[in-house]
Order: sequence, then C-alpha cells, then structure tokens
Amino acid sequence: MALPRAPDRLPDEMALAIGHAVAAFGFLEEALKRAIFSLTRKRLGQDADEAALQSWLQRMEEIADDTLGTLIDSFVASAKGADDLHQLARDLRRLRVLRNLLCHASWRPGDRPGMWHPTFINTRGERHPDDMGADDITAIRDDTLSAARRVVRIMRATGIEGQWAGMADVTP
Repeated sequence: MALPRAPDRLPDEMALAIGHAVAAFGFLEEALKRAIFSLTRKRLGQDADEAALQSWLQRMEEIADDTLGTLIDSFVASAKGADDLHQLARDLRRLRVLRNLLCHASWRPGDRPGMWHPTFINTRGERHPDDMGADDITAIRDDTLSAARRVVRIMRATGIEGQWAGMADVTP
C-alpha cells in the first residue's frame, strides 16, 4: 500500500477514543511511578542511612524518564508478594503493546465502515492484524484504567502516598 500524501482524517468518535485511551496510559504511567515510589520507600524502612536514602532518591528521579516497559518491570519487581501480581503483570505487558500501537500507528480506513487499520510494526517485526473501531479503542482505555486501579490499590496498601517527584497529591 502506497503512502498517501497526507493521512486520512479520523472521524471524531475514533479520534476521541484514541485521545482518551492515550490519556489513560498517561494515568497508568503515573500510577506505576507512584507505586514504585511507595513500594521501594516502604522496603527501605524508617532506619535507612543517608547513603541508602540518597541512592533511593536518585533512582526515583530516574524513573521519571523510564519507558512504560521499564516501569512495568520495576513495578513487578517492587510489588513481589502482592495479590494477583502474576495476572496484573500479564495484563500490564499486554497493555504496553497496545499503548505503543495506539501512540505510534498511522491509521488507514479499514475494510468495513467505521473501522480503521493501525499501520505499525513493533520491535519484534509484528503488525497488528485487525481493523479497529472506536469501541475497540474504548475497551483498551477501560482495560488500562482497570489495571491502573489495581496498581493504585497495591500502592495504597503500603500506607505511603505522600509525594512523588516533588509533586504533592492534590485531591479534589
């Protein structure tokens, strides 16, 4: 298939669904960062020496730039022993692939009305085989928010929610 001079304009419903899904992935990334913060801080303990604290703080600054895959790996390593971690880890890794698809695909009209095909080849050389519609993207958003809620529950179980990366929690 030849590359068009300009992309086809996505219908508003599809563009809106993609935007909401991408925003959900942003929330998931924040939840993972905060969970890593809480889980690793709890493990460090109250009696940590200055060197250990400084090393931990340095790592917390570094996770701000981590990719979703690295955040997932760090979270899973930090959350050892959490309920249903195995299934959550599987879900997070599946969502990572979908996040890359939604964020990096070039969209072409699909074979059926209302369907669009994401043109994207992942790092393993795989293409997404199916056309997608707004309902498919909304389901990805819902799955992402569900996984984020599970991450937040694990974070809250530590009793440490305070600050992350110098940003105080703001609750409405």
